[in-house]
Amino acid sequence: MAESQCQAECAIMSSRVQPILVILGATGTGKSKLGIELARRFRGEIISADSMQVYKGLDIITAKVTKEEQAQAQHHLLDVVDPLREFTVVEFRNRALPIIDRLVKSAKMPIIVGGTNYYIESLIWKVLVDNPNQGDFDSDEESPLKIRRIDGTSNEELHKKLMEVDPEMASRLHPNNRRKVIRSLEIFEQHGTTHSEILRQQRLAGGSALGGPLRHENSIILWLTCNRDVLDRRLDARVDSMLKADLVQELLDFHERYNKDRIQKNESADYSKGIFQSIGFKEFHNYLILPKQERDSETQGQKLLKEAIENLKIATRRYARRQHKWVRNRLIRRVDRQVPPVYSLDCTDLEQWESEVYGKAVEIVAAVMSGETPRVKATNSSVDDTDAKVTDPSIETNHFCEVCQRVFIGEFQWTEHMTGAKHKRVLEKKRRLEKEQYLKELEKKSEAEAEIKKDAENGSETESEAKKDAEEVLQTKSEEKKDVQKVLEAESLTT
Repeated sequence: MAESQCQAECAIMSSRVQPILVILGATGTGKSKLGIELARRFRGEIISADSMQVYKGLDIITAKVTKEEQAQAQHHLLDVVDPLREFTVVEFRNRALPIIDRLVKSAKMPIIVGGTNYYIESLIWKVLVDNPNQGDFDSDEESPLKIRRIDGTSNEELHKKLMEVDPEMASRLHPNNRRKVIRSLEIFEQHGTTHSEILRQQRLAGGSALGGPLRHENSIILWLTCNRDVLDRRLDARVDSMLKADLVQELLDFHERYNKDRIQKNESADYSKGIFQSIGFKEFHNYLILPKQERDSETQGQKLLKEAIENLKIATRRYARRQHKWVRNRLIRRVDRQVPPVYSLDCTDLEQWESEVYGKAVEIVAAVMSGETPRVKATNSSVDDTDAKVTDPSIETNHFCEVCQRVFIGEFQWTEHMTGAKHKRVLEKKRRLEKEQYLKELEKKSEAEAEIKKDAENGSETESEAKKDAEEVLQTKSEEKKDVQKVLEAESLTT
């Protein structure tokens, strides 16, 4: 019955508008499983949006779908890049978009599945500026700015340069935010237009500071969510399963082939490029570089192995939290951005997968394909004003606190600082020092008064002159006491 229903649905799919389906969520929530199930149900093909799975090798640590799972649905951009080659988000986008266009023209559903959120962003939204360095990757080409950067250009010099060419953007960026300052300067060099002007053009085109307008109006997002404690246990169990699947040997073999020469040359391992960024390499580094006999020892080797396993579990849990936070901050809470409908599917109870995840996903997709509104309500359709993230980082300006000698970007940071305990402590300390300095000056004047009086008594001045000086000193002292009283009254009003 289910099979005949599926065939009937597929037969009329060519007459419907194909949605661009995006499946995202934290690692370990079952994105790949749902993607395969929906690809089989709706005649779709999967585009992997994972910055580590795009590389060849390390199938276990990157949690790639198995060959058997790949056989159930066509997968794209999986195992396509040499592990030592750098692969940018722009390259990913330029490879993925033609695949999406081809699938749409052939009445097949593009299903974008992955946990690398900036990869997914590059496909959902149009951007007026290419940023190959987004995420953890570096561009293959070096701009003059990058050369100047490694030559030791200071943060202050870079910010001063930005102030000259794009004062509007410079006023929004903290001088110590080196990466963003350099990025704005690069945009000016590459495009001949200021970064602030390009952001204005993006907003006029229907986008926001985070990106341009939607590429496809018929995009929908399925967001897999899970109770944090349950997901933590699930991720720990997945690491244990990876270990049983020979994860350690996979890392050792890969280290032997690609990283051993660097270590032997006393060069530090570079975990910032290519597949070496994958969670696992950095955590297992101390164990991988041990000689074989030490790795097998019950003392040093096993101790480092246990530490590596625990660090891997911690890193995986932290990564899942970052992924969840990204969805909330850049999709759910963004009321100033064009965002496709986001449907939350709770995968906490795996025994309810068929009804709560797969069943609801099918219902949502089928409704959209039929031009109907799904019964399941989109999570971002009614964001509470108190939870909405309406601050546009492109229009925030900086504030300088004279008391603390610090720069703050945006009204939120400024208000938090001015009402915070640290600012009040610094202000109190500064007032105390000013009062101490004032009292010291009073003491010096008193000493001068005593000298004048002494000189008068010794006959160095006439009696009338001494009397006149004494009267002037008394008058000055009276006025200074009044000044001290005013300072104390002012302090009592501000505290």
